[in-house]
Amino acid sequence: MRTVWRFTLALTALLFTGVSWTVIAQAEKTAADRVYTDAQAQRGKTIYDGQCAPCHGTDAAGGLGPPLAGADFLRTWDKRPLIDLADKIEKTMPATNPGTLSRAQATDLVAHLLKSSAFPAGSAELNGDAMLKQITLVGPAAAAPRAASAASAALAITSAKPPGNMAQLMRGILFPSSNLLFQVQSYDPAAPKPVYQPDTAAFSWVDWGGGIYSGWELVDYAAIAIAESAPLLLSPDRRCENGKPVPVDRPDWIQFTAELAEAGRAAYRASQSRNREAVSDVTNQIADACLRCHEVYRDKPGGTVADPSNKAARC
Repeated sequence: MRTVWRFTLALTALLFTGVSWTVIAQAEKTAADRVYTDAQAQRGKTIYDGQCAPCHGTDAAGGLGPPLAGADFLRTWDKRPLIDLADKIEKTMPATNPGTLSRAQATDLVAHLLKSSAFPAGSAELNGDAMLKQITLVGPAAAAPRAASAASAALAITSAKPPGNMAQLMRGILFPSSNLLFQVQSYDPAAPKPVYQPDTAAFSWVDWGGGIYSGWELVDYAAIAIAESAPLLLSPDRRCENGKPVPVDRPDWIQFTAELAEAGRAAYRASQSRNREAVSDVTNQIADACLRCHEVYRDKPGGTVADPSNKAARC
């Protein structure tokens, strides 16, 4: 039991840090390896001053938007490939007019952000997605103790007795978030939305929230909800709907949780690309992660008239 529990703690910490070991293994360079030129960074600064500074500050220290230089910025993007940053810039920035920057402009902006965080320039420019995929950002050394502290705090929080049972957690967060992502197959998140008209006679939080945020923002939020809430499936002392303990110490349950968390992160990466087909494709990963767990812990035969779905036997 101790061995399994130590594995549970380690995996939970990994889920909260969101490290992609596949990406790390594939990367051949880091941002410290002189991967851009001064001329490219200067082009990026010109774009930054006109498009980004109003929200992120003239020195990239943050303002209306988060900082884009320094320790906090590097902690956010630590161990992630530069292509993730370029995708974020090209597809979702500037916030007031997303999708108006070209790939070349986004790449130049990445060069400027590297220079702003004191990564040294070199003799060759950042050029092409293949290169961006092979280069990772590396955060400051001071980030390691902070990350460990954050993981410990997260474990302490999830160790507290959870107020909801498994069915409530699923139906409150994971089920509606997954369904929103599945709807991307039928509805285009980029389609114009009707202007929200509040009905003072009957308040609907669904209509209200849907009227405030754009379609792609809602897809972002649903993906994040899955990725962030998946580790809650490992909370000690959580109960199944039938009152039995959730099997948090079973290796298959731990694996199913890891698969769901990764599916949520994959959905968020796809959503950041603002590519409907990419999100539709990743919903298969979400469906598979859910199905693998349901086949073991939810789909129980032997229902009765009083309990047709056999809730008494499933978690």
